[in-house]
Amino acid sequence: MPPGARPAAAGTCGEAPRPDRRRDGERIVVVSADIGAGHDAAAAELAARLALDGVEVHHLNFFTSLPKPLHRVIREGYRALLRWCPLSYDALFTVTDRSPPLVATIRAALRPARRRMLMQMPPDIGLVVSTFPFANQVLGPLRHSGRLGAPVVTYVTDFVIHPTWLATGVDTYCVIHEATRQQAAVRGAPNVQLVDPLVPARYQPPTDATRHAARAQFALPEQGRLALIVAGSWGAGDVARTAREVLAAGCVTPVVVCGRNGSLRRRLAGLPGHVMGWVDDMPTLMQAVDLVVENAGGLTCQQALAAGLPTITYRPIPGHGRANAQVLAGAGLTTYVRDPADLCQELTRAAVPTAPAFTSAADVAAIVSATLRAGVGPDGNPQ
Repeated sequence: MPPGARPAAAGTCGEAPRPDRRRDGERIVVVSADIGAGHDAAAAELAARLALDGVEVHHLNFFTSLPKPLHRVIREGYRALLRWCPLSYDALFTVTDRSPPLVATIRAALRPARRRMLMQMPPDIGLVVSTFPFANQVLGPLRHSGRLGAPVVTYVTDFVIHPTWLATGVDTYCVIHEATRQQAAVRGAPNVQLVDPLVPARYQPPTDATRHAARAQFALPEQGRLALIVAGSWGAGDVARTAREVLAAGCVTPVVVCGRNGSLRRRLAGLPGHVMGWVDDMPTLMQAVDLVVENAGGLTCQQALAAGLPTITYRPIPGHGRANAQVLAGAGLTTYVRDPADLCQELTRAAVPTAPAFTSAADVAAIVSATLRAGVGPDGNPQ
């Protein structure tokens, strides 16, 4: 999760700074999920932008529409698969990617959540935004059947379009790269909009002055090249091995962010370099480093690309991590290093700063605001 991002509590409302600007119906629900941190962080950034436009935002955690025990079972089960059975998670991701009947089964299994989701919707809702794929499997059918009258917009947090993101009834899909837009079109998604990622504006290319100040703030060495190793809020994947191999390459000093994974931080305590837990000011930390090594293609990767940092994907986590790695490398956004023997060469090559990767697409908040105020029918056309 980007440091400093704190989504509103489920079912609460974030008031706009100037409530008098809001007209009837200018109220939305953003549905995310507290699984990992990227979905909630995207929702928080969207809410912050919409508040500036006078839009009242209610945040819902998708899992509150499920029976209470399922929330913990799904979240912890997913975490356990990533940690202990990565090949099983990879197989599950691949099978669901290739099997429409299996996705339909998931949608049917989520049918009981539809009524509870509707019950949590405040009155006078003008639009619903989803940042979590399974939420689409509930919201889409509700919209398609007419039980949900408000348009549904989804913001896809990945570079790869997995079929669980797609559901009949979703009016608009917002994606963060042309390669992702093409995937969505091939899979039959209607009304796909290309947008910049929901990354705070503080993620900017570093200058000599900002790098010097950032290194001082984090007690990092003034000289030498630093590689920031990130693995999301859970510190998922083979992070310890990655850190040791980056260190062994001998051309950079690793700065490892373990997120909320205390076990990982303890295992890396003796590693030469710099090991951190949860970081509240990731924009400043990214000002301090020369490049990023990531393993999921998620929100932290998007932050690095927005900041113009050379980014290497190494030992990606299974499932969406490997799928994102393929898309990112194919689009020329990151370098996908598959062989440890190539690591030093690529770390050295990444010495050249890059331009920010996202500079020309639309702001998703502007699209949401326009859709909210125009009204959209089930076919994606204005009402």
